[in-house]
Amino acid sequence: MTIEEQKKVIEPETVASDPSPPSKEGKSDDSKAIILVVAAKEPAEEKKEGSVHRDAVLVRLEQDKRISLIKAWEEAEKSKVENKAQKKLSSVGAWENSKKASVEAELKKMEEQLLKKKAQYKEQMKNKIAQIHKKAEEKRAITEAKRGEDVIKAEEMAAKYRATGTAPTKPFGFF
Repeated sequence: MTIEEQKKVIEPETVASDPSPPSKEGKSDDSKAIILVVAAKEPAEEKKEGSVHRDAVLVRLEQDKRISLIKAWEEAEKSKVENKAQKKLSSVGAWENSKKASVEAELKKMEEQLLKKKAQYKEQMKNKIAQIHKKAEEKRAITEAKRGEDVIKAEEMAAKYRATGTAPTKPFGFF
């Protein structure tokens, strides 16, 4: 409705409500007329003011709606970012753990290889020690045998010299 149409609606009601007949008690029934006039005028004023007010309220509601949508979008974006970062951190942690596990497995494998080599070297060293001991025993045995032979030879020579009564020609090395 335009403003002119609203004025036309209000004017006839105002004219009709002004002449009020007196009541039986001598009082005039102005309250009804006033109410009609006020009731007729208020909607017109409210429509004039209400349309401006309503437009302001609608603008405010649109702004609130826009702001709430922006807040919701912002929270959703922040949530996405947090989830993405959490997922990335989780994958980095999993990657780190798998790499650590593989390096530790490799270290353990190398330690086992080193322990095997150490055991092999230890066995080789024990074998060498056993060979050295064997050679030393052989040399001792040869030395003991030679000493025994030399003792027997010396006894035989002494017996021979005694039997012949001759003295040995070689000096003992003391003189």
